[in-house]
Amino acid sequence: MAETLTAEAILAATEEVLRRYGPAKATVVDVAKALGVSHGSVYRHFPTKAALREAVTRRWLDDIHAHMAPAFDQGRTTAEVLRDWLQRLFDRKRRSHSEDLELFTTFKVLVAESSVVSAYHLECLVGQLTSIIAAGVETHEFVTDDVESTAQAVWDATLMFHHPAHAQEWGNPHVQEQFDAVVSLVVDGLRYNRVPSGTGDA
Repeated sequence: MAETLTAEAILAATEEVLRRYGPAKATVVDVAKALGVSHGSVYRHFPTKAALREAVTRRWLDDIHAHMAPAFDQGRTTAEVLRDWLQRLFDRKRRSHSEDLELFTTFKVLVAESSVVSAYHLECLVGQLTSIIAAGVETHEFVTDDVESTAQAVWDATLMFHHPAHAQEWGNPHVQEQFDAVVSLVVDGLRYNRVPSGTGDA
């Protein structure tokens, strides 16, 4: 087994061990036992427990990033693309919390452990938002003189619907209505034709 051991196999086993024991009790020895190898074999791929935990967290987050890639379908407005992206993010987080709470809680802990991983996750998702808003500006559907700051503002405005700290609120029977109202305000704000700074009154 050790001869064919790969980093991907270790990460898959680590995710299962974390699911079984939780982040507080899961160890490199547990991962090695699950794989039928010595813990030294695991350390040859990941030199520390922290490196292994960071790698498995990135693997989990990369799966989210891949599934969240904006879908610029023909015939859809950028506003529809934005609504769809925000809805998919909300649905994914809500489903993860309700259907696999143990794993959701585990990765919430792991993401919080590493400021580097947390920043990476934020950069990837806000980057996807940036690409959507930039597309809207290009087609003159959205108006902003700072696409990156606007994307960050949209992220912040919708925080209740994707940040794990608000997970207990996602079971509210009216949460979808709240989501729809916030997203409508965001879209209206992006469409509002502001006077650029420094040009005087309209």
